[in-house]
Amino acid sequence: MDEIAELEEQAAKAFRGATTTAELRELEIRFLGKSGLVTGLMRGIGKLSADERPAFGAAVNEAKGRLQSLLDQLTSALRGAELAVQFENEKIDLTLPGRRPRAGRTHVLQQTIDKIKRVIGSMGFVYYESPELELFKYNFDALNYPPDHPAMDAQDTFYVSDDLVLRTQCTALQGRVFETVAPPFRAFTVGRTFRNEAVDRTHSHTFHQIDVFMVDEGISMAHLKGTLRVFAREMFGGDAKVRFRPDFFPFVEPGVDYAISTPKLFGGRWVELGGAGLIHPNILERYGIDTERYSGFAFGLGVERIPMMAHGIDDLRHFLENDVRFLEQFR
Repeated sequence: MDEIAELEEQAAKAFRGATTTAELRELEIRFLGKSGLVTGLMRGIGKLSADERPAFGAAVNEAKGRLQSLLDQLTSALRGAELAVQFENEKIDLTLPGRRPRAGRTHVLQQTIDKIKRVIGSMGFVYYESPELELFKYNFDALNYPPDHPAMDAQDTFYVSDDLVLRTQCTALQGRVFETVAPPFRAFTVGRTFRNEAVDRTHSHTFHQIDVFMVDEGISMAHLKGTLRVFAREMFGGDAKVRFRPDFFPFVEPGVDYAISTPKLFGGRWVELGGAGLIHPNILERYGIDTERYSGFAFGLGVERIPMMAHGIDDLRHFLENDVRFLEQFR
């Protein structure tokens, strides 16, 4: 019995000397755990006589009970003190001014796309979503590209299979509209396009395009130029002018490139913006549209070109590099 009293006194002294709840937990395991010193006393009970065993076992259990009660009291007291220190360290001064959260802003390309949609939509054109993973027939065949034509060289793209490509131009939407909508109609789309290009200051494998087209009776180059003039003035200011020069695109005839000029940009010199023309009769006839009655125009341009011109941005890569220092300039 003396052994039990000595070990209980030793444990109680150690418990009272602990200064943290973590120390108490270690002492609890040392003395009262499954392999603890006090619990281990029960392993010697087999050496006692049958008459001594009950009293010895009861004494060990009573000692464990007193130690556990002491441990609980000390743990509660230390935990309260520790929480008080923690609360003091984490105390918030409600009189201090709050930290202003960083406000997000719309990406400069999305700002441009939103403005394009407003301008083109205000002229009666209907917006269509179009797939980025496109069928070869819509991306090339439906746009009057003859097999092995040199124009295909400028449209080198990423093939997913023989029939599926990442679209090289949003003009691929035309075939899908011609199949499902009877003229007259006005349509446009904006989205990402892809080409197998080496990335540099003016080229990228991924960029954005807008494609606008309409089919109706008596559509001429005058309608195209008038539409582009309104578009240019809304995007770049009321003094913007539009110029056409002959160019070749398989899906239009005649084809032109168009440029804009405004005193606000580049000293008023002409800057090419995109390609345009009257929709090629071969395309209309392919979809059963009577070319004696109907004609149409189409134009497209790279979306990135607009903010590059408007803000004097000289490197296409800035748009997709997610550099906050660049993006924060556009509100």
